[in-house]
Amino acid sequence: MFGICNQSIVPCRAEASHQSEMVTQLLFGEHFTIIKETEDWVHILTAYDEYTCWISNKQFAYIKETTFQQLNQWQPLCAEPIQLLKDKKTDVFFPIVAGSTLPFFEKSKLQIESNLYEYTGEYIQPGLKTSSRKNIVTTALTYLNSPYLWGGRSLLGIDCSGFTQIVFKLNGLKLPRDASQQTHLGTPLSFLEEAKEGDLAFFDNEAGNIIHVGIVLSNNQIIHASGKVRIDTLDHHGIFNTDTKKYSHHLRVLKKIIEA
Repeated sequence: MFGICNQSIVPCRAEASHQSEMVTQLLFGEHFTIIKETEDWVHILTAYDEYTCWISNKQFAYIKETTFQQLNQWQPLCAEPIQLLKDKKTDVFFPIVAGSTLPFFEKSKLQIESNLYEYTGEYIQPGLKTSSRKNIVTTALTYLNSPYLWGGRSLLGIDCSGFTQIVFKLNGLKLPRDASQQTHLGTPLSFLEEAKEGDLAFFDNEAGNIIHVGIVLSNNQIIHASGKVRIDTLDHHGIFNTDTKKYSHHLRVLKKIIEA
């Protein structure tokens, strides 16, 4: 069976409980495979980043397998931080956020099975957009000062890898969900001096595990989600927090994702 997120933002849990850790979020229009169902919960595998988690059975809609397969092709995305979507059946508006999928979008209309919606905001057609370092940075800056939220993927609350994933998604590039997964992509750089804006910087803990990621900016700076989405100084030691005047993260590896 297959499903799709038909709400603004849906929390995804590690276990089938509202008290369980939120490990990620589904944005409107993101689809998934249903692995298992219980009385109140469904265990899912997300189509976009192949992430397994639990969501409430009250927070999604079932879709056909043919619809699921069609949605596996790049769909237009909401390009505005927050925009209203109108449910044509009820004439009720509700908000969606940047990175939300607009299934089968055409001439301000989109559709999830028999349900029709109207969207009049700015949108991105990823297959038609050329990714560039400049665009990555421009998108990243729109999230500046968004609050940190473990598992979050929107400007209302976002974590470090959710931030990099959504920024790259809005530029037509797919990243896995977690920093430890993202570090396997791209071309490694030997020195910080080789890094350019739009590259990814990864940071580890004392055990050597990757625990943080950010996007390299020019002038020895980095934009990342730590307390909030912020800009700090980056050097060969790591991130120097401009507020505390201390190093907050230890640099482990730099990766070039965009070859140009």
